Amino acid sequence: MILDPSADDRLDRAFMALADPVRRGIIARLSRGSATVNELAEPFRITKQAVSKHIQVLEAAGLVTRTRDAQRRPVHLAPAQLEALTAWIDRYRLIHEQRFRSLDALLATERDDDPAAAPAATAHDAGPARKAQES
Repeated sequence: MILDPSADDRLDRAFMALADPVRRGIIARLSRGSATVNELAEPFRITKQAVSKHIQVLEAAGLVTRTRDAQRRPVHLAPAQLEALTAWIDRYRLIHEQRFRSLDALLATERDDDPAAAPAATAHDAGPARKAQES
């Protein structure tokens, strides 16, 4: 497997950017549509300048972009970078899911091969009807 150092750098920047709860909140808000800095700052108890710095971090990580619309400078989510993060996570999730399926299959085979491993029915497991018959 050939590693692309620039791809690793992009992943590092994106995960570092998402490590902050304010930036995750900004991403969550932008998932509903573009917004200005003022709109993004509303739910947070920090200055607009601080929100602008968070946006700069997200922009450097490739997670958001800005455009100019007359006097407005809306911030937009950059879905391609989020898809790259999701693809990276999914690759490892799928590997581990396959390992768990293999382990489940192995355990099921072991259980089928060993009659002593199968739990015997007890009065406790049988329910009230069985307990009444045994009395």
